[in-house]
Amino acid sequence: MPPIPLVSVGNITAGGSGKTPFVIWLVRQMQAHGIKPVVLCRGDGGRTHDATLLTDTCLVADVGDEACLLFESCDCPVIVGRDRVAGSRMAADLGEVLILDDGFQYRQLQRQCDIVLVPAEGVGNGHMIPAGPLREPVTALARADLVVRTGGGPVVPLGGGRQWYWRVVGGGLRQSSGPVSPPPGRAWAVSGIARPGRFIESLQRQRIEIVGQTLFPDHYAFTAGDVGSVSAHGLPVVTTGKDAVKLLPIWPQHLPLWVLDIEGEGESGLFEAIMACLHLHER
Repeated sequence: MPPIPLVSVGNITAGGSGKTPFVIWLVRQMQAHGIKPVVLCRGDGGRTHDATLLTDTCLVADVGDEACLLFESCDCPVIVGRDRVAGSRMAADLGEVLILDDGFQYRQLQRQCDIVLVPAEGVGNGHMIPAGPLREPVTALARADLVVRTGGGPVVPLGGGRQWYWRVVGGGLRQSSGPVSPPPGRAWAVSGIARPGRFIESLQRQRIEIVGQTLFPDHYAFTAGDVGSVSAHGLPVVTTGKDAVKLLPIWPQHLPLWVLDIEGEGESGLFEAIMACLHLHER
């Protein structure tokens, strides 16, 4: 059992359900209510196996892109490691609530609140990997405390009980490299995430003309050759926060690089429903 109450944020589909931005939203909600959260994640894309508390000196190659983005965005302790039981023990003196990122299938840790994110567009053909996108059958949702539909657009019904809603509502462009300049009207998009279409749609909502795009696999490790290729188009490059933590260490300082920050919004009552599962007032 973890030393502090645990909230798990997970999914039943492979990638792209919005776990990382949801965790960032949940952390900020807790902080706004005077609660001190700690984030625990696996560290996908990194080499580190032992439980590690992130610091400013941690490298993306060691702890993974999502862990670095969480560390930069959350202003709270972030622990990474394949052995998340060991990682949970590290949280004892670091905060009041442990948020387990991508934890629905990691059942070795007892949780007070099990949140499962399901994209608004549903679960595809309803088949398990590799025939479809599902990590578990849809019936696994029965063990969740809250099912949260994420993303925009029409919501494909899943059936079952009460479902909550969370979506990205905005954000803006932030310049991370290059001479200070106004936001671009035309740009080249670069991403290595599970659902790049959402990224492109968000850029278009910013009224940016996407002249072209270079898409890489999720958790892709960028190289200097990649930087040279995407910058050769002579356009400002726009990327995601998750990709920026990997690109910036190898990005030439004289070239413009823009990051699309995102902000999430939960349905009224969602945060309160999460907190009701924790019973913090009883501790």
